[in-house]
Amino acid sequence: MKLITAVVKPFKLDDVREALSEIGVSGVTVTEVKGFGRQKGHTELYRGAEYVVDFLPKAKIEVAIGDKQVETAVEAITKAANTGKIGDGKIFVTNLEQVIRIRTGETGEEAL
Repeated sequence: MKLITAVVKPFKLDDVREALSEIGVSGVTVTEVKGFGRQKGHTELYRGAEYVVDFLPKAKIEVAIGDKQVETAVEAITKAANTGKIGDGKIFVTNLEQVIRIRTGETGEEAL
């Protein structure tokens, strides 16, 4: 089992959710986060004063899936979140040692 964590632009969240639903992914966790990568934020003007916005708003999507769906899910997220501009985000894939469904006590891929 794997945990896919994707950090994307907030306006791409619905596109990513729909893309994951189309490939059969049922459970998704979303968190509103702030951060920056290579773009290092940007400057804005407010009442004549220039200031730096270091942390940009992002959406963090977490999906726990079986090993067989990993490539399909990564591809779906990549296509849905891509704008071709800097700041599109990142996808991280990590191993999951154990998953337990609290309500039923199911473990492993059955709990997904």
